[in-house]
Amino acid sequence: MQLSAETWAALRGTDTPTVCNALEHCMGGRTAEGFTKVPVVSADPALPAMVGFARTAKIRASSPALRPAAEVRTMRMAYYDYVVSGPGPNIVVIEDTDWPHCVGGFWGEINVAVHKGLGLAGTLTNGVLRDLGTLDPGYQVVAGSVGPSHAFVHVTDIDVPVTILGMQVKPGDLVHADRHGAVVIPAQHVEKIGAAVALVFKKERAVIEAARAPGFTVEKLKAAWAEMESIVS
Repeated sequence: MQLSAETWAALRGTDTPTVCNALEHCMGGRTAEGFTKVPVVSADPALPAMVGFARTAKIRASSPALRPAAEVRTMRMAYYDYVVSGPGPNIVVIEDTDWPHCVGGFWGEINVAVHKGLGLAGTLTNGVLRDLGTLDPGYQVVAGSVGPSHAFVHVTDIDVPVTILGMQVKPGDLVHADRHGAVVIPAQHVEKIGAAVALVFKKERAVIEAARAPGFTVEKLKAAWAEMESIVS
């Protein structure tokens, strides 16, 4: 999938709720699918949204790996080879198969440093985040929980469909995520999403500017709402 520079700029410059709203315009209506449905935590809530193509994997931490240590290490190295493959930018999307009872963090000081150094755009997981306060700045991890231990964490699968907090993700999907959660942008809507984001801002501005102006009343709200609904491009 190739994205124009304008589309990348539009996606990087807005938050995930706005992208969800923009997708409704692309689809012609609302939906209850395609986005995370469980509250998240983030390594740094102040960071902007991360956008990239999904490099997917699964992990487990509640029990030791069933394979010999050498095979576990080989799988881990194969995972690192995989996540940097392709033109990018890539987002690591990892399903912890212990969910909803995740006990061990794959994401902490070492893996954040490694993935940031490898040039990944960020991480989305339903699993555990740890080492808060010592993570390299500028690398976002949006996770399902915070915890202290890595337990028996190990990679079990790579390059497979995953489910993250109610959202299904396939390898190569375009993902947008921030402190609110994440959404998958379907391929058929990718090149329309930039214009849809601009439309969302334009429509919302009609009501927001009216509400923030002195002397705001219900009658002015009704007029602003009608103006918002009349904006179609």
